[in-house]
Amino acid sequence: MNTTRTRRFGPGMIVKAAGVCFFAYLFFGFMLLPCLNTLTSIFNTTNAAGETDPLAVIRFFFAGSMGKYVWNSLKLAVCLVVTVNVVGVSIVLLTEYFDIKGARVLRLGYMTTLIYSGVALVTGYLFLYDSNGILTTLLANAFPSFNPNWFSGFNAVLFTMTFACTSNHALFLRNAIRGIDYNTVEAARNMGAKPFTVLWKVVFPTLIPTMFSLTVMTFITGLCAMSAPTLLGYDSINPEIVRLAGSSTADEAFPQARAALLSIILAMFTIVLLTILSAYERKGHYLSVSKTKAKLQKQRIDNPVANVLAHIYAYVLFIIYMIPVVMIVIFSFQTYGAIRMKKLDVTNWTLINFFGTQDYEYLTSRGQYKTRKGSISGLFANEATLGGIKLSFVLSAIAAALACIIVVAACNYIFKNRKKKSGTVLEYSLLFPWLLPTILICYSYRTFFNSESIWYVGGNNLYYAENVRLLIILAYTVVKLPFSLRMIKAAFYAIDEELEDAARNLGASGLFTFFKVKLPIILPSVLAVFALNFNALFTEYDMSATFASSYGTTYAMVIQSMCAEEGLYGYNVNASGRRCASTVFIMVVSGIILYLVYGVGGRDLGERLELRDRRRKRLERLRGRFRRRSAPRTEP
Repeated sequence: MNTTRTRRFGPGMIVKAAGVCFFAYLFFGFMLLPCLNTLTSIFNTTNAAGETDPLAVIRFFFAGSMGKYVWNSLKLAVCLVVTVNVVGVSIVLLTEYFDIKGARVLRLGYMTTLIYSGVALVTGYLFLYDSNGILTTLLANAFPSFNPNWFSGFNAVLFTMTFACTSNHALFLRNAIRGIDYNTVEAARNMGAKPFTVLWKVVFPTLIPTMFSLTVMTFITGLCAMSAPTLLGYDSINPEIVRLAGSSTADEAFPQARAALLSIILAMFTIVLLTILSAYERKGHYLSVSKTKAKLQKQRIDNPVANVLAHIYAYVLFIIYMIPVVMIVIFSFQTYGAIRMKKLDVTNWTLINFFGTQDYEYLTSRGQYKTRKGSISGLFANEATLGGIKLSFVLSAIAAALACIIVVAACNYIFKNRKKKSGTVLEYSLLFPWLLPTILICYSYRTFFNSESIWYVGGNNLYYAENVRLLIILAYTVVKLPFSLRMIKAAFYAIDEELEDAARNLGASGLFTFFKVKLPIILPSVLAVFALNFNALFTEYDMSATFASSYGTTYAMVIQSMCAEEGLYGYNVNASGRRCASTVFIMVVSGIILYLVYGVGGRDLGERLELRDRRRKRLERLRGRFRRRSAPRTEP
């Protein structure tokens, strides 16, 4: 019997062939073909005579106002690179490099953007700085000439996104600062260099690779901004794409082709920037350090004036970060009237914004009072918000799990075939969505799968009725594949190859080895990636807006529409209260997940054993006290 042929066509070969077919189906069907369809749609437009005019959209771009959206996005991206880097570097230096009093408290304030972002963050800033916001009202009362409509357009978007986009600095630049060898800093100080000279000549050069990556990420974020421009009234590319995607030729000239062209322009910018970043990283930036690396110690600012100014600057930033969070939390427990008037009533606290319903009484134009039963409703008592929470929870959980499962299987194949072209092709295929802006992928899905002629999805229209939920799951999954790959692939490097060799020598199959040896080792990292993916998708707005549908109204879409519907015909009265409660709910969920990932999940084995031993001793002490109290006393 030919054992080679038997091994070749065994269960392992069948699983491998099925996996190759699945990934080919995923890449060509849900990554490549929809985007190619978007590209070709630009050149398939017809003129008034019904003739195909390939250059019609391009001529319209130069003759119409489409160029304005590109310029606005570019201006926002360039300005954000400056402002975000200034603020982001500042908060890291103030908490990690300089000796600033209260640095731990400051760090918590600076990292609040990690627990709420997108629509929730923008609505928090609107609550303070809108035309009738709390701080705007105070400034208008103090200075009669103050413009109450200052917080709109470009200035408002730049202000909001400057503080919202420093999360990457708080995570990645902080780690880079902590990795600096203190021996080099101390050597420069011993040679007579001043603190700021050391910072400029020694510290900053070690941060250049990280700063370059953060700059590119910030530029792409500004270029592809969605929630802030939408809510604050700024004409940029992404909101215009979403608007055109929902329009028709009866409303304006070839809107779908114009949306496709703007999507392709975004993709070109993204590809160029990521190519530059990859080329820069390939150069390799390595710095020589001492053989015995010393932990960085915080530097004192000897100049008393500079020290005072640094502390003032640190706490001003802290106030800017914390005021939206504090005010949103406080007003989430205020009544409907207090929230609408933006006036704090410390004598009247309520949970109606979270639970329960109340009747709403209002005065009609005829001077009569009418009552709407249950018109004032809380977050968990309102059908729309509760439905949005349930839908987003299910869609986000499924997509986050699918992304992890696909990437775990792919990484296992990549590491087993790391010296073969097939492993390299698979890895770059999963990184393909990183080359394209999210809005292009979602718009391509919306237009390509809005048909019953797509044979590889069974001839189903995925944008029709409840099918749109499946389309959202697919988009969520594809968009999260690159991030999941980078994170889980790093976890596979921690697997000792000798363990796999030992299992193979004992006769274990490849599947048995994977589930019993490899998976338990990488499982904590996989769960962490799942949590982070879920956290990002649960409050996601950009993709949800592209797939806008009555069957696919996610939680972020519900939050965004609350203000527009508030008080309309006497219904949906407590939208502002529910919006505050929604933001608090998002912060709680995000905070718990981040704690599980970076708190509990970030502890090493020694810390976990020490914590378990501490809990065991505490439990024994409690049992001992209970036994002594419950023991019968004997009379002398």
